[in-house]
Amino acid sequence: MKTLLRNTAVAAAVLTTAALTAPEARADYPVEYEGRVSAGLGSGDFAPFYIASLDHGRYTRARSATLEVMARRQIDRSRRFSYGFSLDIAGGYGNAVGYDRYSATDGWSVHDMRPSALWIQQLYGELKYRQVFLTAGMKEQRSKMLNQRLTSGDLAESGNTRPIAGVRAGFLDFVDIPLTRGAVQVFGEVGYGKFADSDWITEQYNYYNDHIVEGEYYNYKCIYLRSTPEKPLSVTIGMQATAIYGGYERFYNKGVMVQEISYPAGLTTMLKMLVPYNDYAEGGFYTGDHRGTIDLKVRYRLTGGTELSAYMSNPWEDGSGLGKMNGWDGLWGLEYKASDPDAWVSGAVVEYLDLTNQSGPIHYDQSDFEGSTLGGHATGADDYYNNRAHRPYTNYGLGIGTPMVMSTLYNTNGYASYMTNLTRGFHVAVEGRLSPTVRYRLKGGYRKAWGNGQFLLPKPLTLTAVMAEAEWRPARIAGLALNGKIEIDRGTMPSNAFGALVTLKYDGIFNLKK
Repeated sequence: MKTLLRNTAVAAAVLTTAALTAPEARADYPVEYEGRVSAGLGSGDFAPFYIASLDHGRYTRARSATLEVMARRQIDRSRRFSYGFSLDIAGGYGNAVGYDRYSATDGWSVHDMRPSALWIQQLYGELKYRQVFLTAGMKEQRSKMLNQRLTSGDLAESGNTRPIAGVRAGFLDFVDIPLTRGAVQVFGEVGYGKFADSDWITEQYNYYNDHIVEGEYYNYKCIYLRSTPEKPLSVTIGMQATAIYGGYERFYNKGVMVQEISYPAGLTTMLKMLVPYNDYAEGGFYTGDHRGTIDLKVRYRLTGGTELSAYMSNPWEDGSGLGKMNGWDGLWGLEYKASDPDAWVSGAVVEYLDLTNQSGPIHYDQSDFEGSTLGGHATGADDYYNNRAHRPYTNYGLGIGTPMVMSTLYNTNGYASYMTNLTRGFHVAVEGRLSPTVRYRLKGGYRKAWGNGQFLLPKPLTLTAVMAEAEWRPARIAGLALNGKIEIDRGTMPSNAFGALVTLKYDGIFNLKK
C-alpha cells in the first residue's frame, strides 16, 4: 500500500508508456495543450471567497502572478480500449501571510507563509476498457452530482483543493444494470491516495494546543443509481464516503509535545476503509476518520429541452447523520438548465446550506450513572470536518468538501482545525452568453458561523460575497481567451476584501501522426 501510493507519479508514467505502445498510437494522435497567465490584485491577505473557491487551490492570495502550462490527451470514449494522460505545471508569486506561533521559551511570534514558487498541478495516466477506467497520479476531481460551475460546493469532494496523489478505478459514466432493460443505471468508483502536505501543516500550526497529524492516507468511494435519463423525469440517488487513516498524531500543550500516536496504514487497514470497521479490541472505536453524504437529485425535462432539478446532500460522520437525526443539516438546491447552452441565461442555481444541527461535546447514558433517575440517552461530539485522531478534512489548508465552511488556511492564529463548521448560508449563481464571443457568470451569497462542534465563538462570523466574471474569446483568434473576475467581500470570514483576477489563456490541439 505505502509503496503503491508513494510512487503514483511512476505509476502514471508506466500507464502512459504502456498505452503508447498500443495499436491506437499508430493513427492520429491528438494532444491538447493550454497555457495561461494570471494576475490577481486585491486588499487584505487572501483572495476573495469566490475567486479562490472550487478552482483546485490555484489562487489563494490577494496579490498573485501565475504561469501554468498543460499538455493532455483525453480518453476516447468511442473506442473499446483507450488511454489518456496529463502534465500540468504551475508556478509564480503569491503574497506572504503571517501566522501565529508559540514557543515554550520565546512565547508568541508571527512567521510568514507563501504559496510554492513551483508546483505540479496535475500528473496522471489513465486506461479505459469498455466503461471501466483506472487512473494513477494526481488528477483534479469534482462533484459527481452538482453543476461544478455554479454550485457552492459538494460536501464530500468539491474540487476546492489541489488533487491528492493516488489511484482510482470505476465506471466512466452511468451504465445500464443487467436485466433492467435500461430502467436503472449505476455509477461508482473507489480510490486511495496519499497526502503530501505535511510541510504545510507543520508550518501553519501554532504549537500551543490542539494537535496535528502528518503522513496520512485518503480513501474515496461512491455509488449512484439513476433512472432512465432519456425520460422527462429522472431520479438519481446514492452515497459518497471518504476516509482518512494512518499517519502519526502529536499533541502539544503550550509549546511542549505531550503525546505522539502512530496509526496503522497497512493492507488490512486499507481494506477496512471500504466499510467502516468498529474495532472493539481498541475500545470500540472505528478505524480511520469516516464521513460522506447521502445524495438525492430529481430532474425534470420540459418539452423544449429545458431542465429543472431539485437536489439535497445529507452529510454524515456517524450514526446520527446516517439516520438523518441532525435536522435540516445538508445542502439543498434548485437548478435551471436551458435547452440552448448559448442562451442569455443558460444555467442558474439557488442553494441553502445548514450545518448547525450537529450536537455539542456533552454525552449522557443512564447506564453510566447507577441510581440516576434521569432517563434517555444523549450522544454528542459531532464536529463536521474535524476529528480527534486525524487531520481536519483539508489538503494544503483548503477544504476537500464545501468551501462555504472557512478552512484552516484562513486560521492566521495557527489553529489546526476548522473553527467555524457551525455554518448556515445561502448561495446563488447564474451564467450565460452575452454575445457570440462573450460569456458571463455571476455568484453571490451570505453565510454565518457560530463556531465548531466543540467550542462556540464569542461573536458569530459572517460574510457577504458577490463576484462577476466575463470571458471573451475573439472570433478571429481560435483558442485565445481573456477572462476577468471582480469580487467584493464584506464580513469577518476571514475579513473584508476587494479583488480582481485576470487570466489570459491560449489552447489548442497538436494532431501528431504515428
